Amino acid sequence: MKKIVILKFGGASVASAQHFSQIADIIVHKSQEAKVVVVVSAMGNTTDQLLSLAKEVHPCPPPREQDMLVSVGERISIALLAMALHLKGREAISFTGSQSGIITSSKHADASIIDVKPHRILKALGQGHIVIVAGFQGVSQEGEITTLGRGGSDTTAVALGVALRASKVKFYKDVGGIYAKDPKLDPTATLFTRMSFEEALALLEQGGKVLHSRCVKLAAKNTLPLHVLSFYDPYLKQHQGTLIGPQEREFEIPLLFEQ
Repeated sequence: MKKIVILKFGGASVASAQHFSQIADIIVHKSQEAKVVVVVSAMGNTTDQLLSLAKEVHPCPPPREQDMLVSVGERISIALLAMALHLKGREAISFTGSQSGIITSSKHADASIIDVKPHRILKALGQGHIVIVAGFQGVSQEGEITTLGRGGSDTTAVALGVALRASKVKFYKDVGGIYAKDPKLDPTATLFTRMSFEEALALLEQGGKVLHSRCVKLAAKNTLPLHVLSFYDPYLKQHQGTLIGPQEREFEIPLLFEQ
């Protein structure tokens, strides 16, 4: 039986319509060896643009309505990516956070994930589909659409990896992995090929921005390996990326979410 792997693509990876075809190629390649669940962010600066639009209408938007608005960004991305995969002859289906079973607290704009019930995802995987999930969002126990705040999409990917007992979560970024310094400012910066969860958290809490510490903490609770690699070098021809945590997922502990 094929293992499940989670692939996460951030806003820089889906900056334009042309990027979706490239992402689809990466997904098709990976689906040859594993069942694939993809988590995507909103395109480029879409979320910031939506927040600005909200403030043009209301200087202090009601949190519920703001979540309804900004959650649209990821829904655009998942639909476009599903279309790109269909064009390449692959069966793909997109789900919002609520359709994916991501249950959160009731705090709008900064909700925590309290449970994941991925029934529809598992059914779709069983039918041979590639599943695409909107990051950054979920649904509260009261049935309200919520967003997860900073690091939300990365946290979505890890939470799904936990719930689906995935072998690994792969994060495709615009850098080759995690470096000692920002490689965009210092091209000679050292790339870390292996890190423990503790080492990664220490670096991120000192100001590293490749991942949010929130998602690393969740991965550490569940000993779920994370792999950070370049969207521009997805087949690891130049860089091996950064592997965080153990080589393989361990299952001795129960599933633990953010609360």
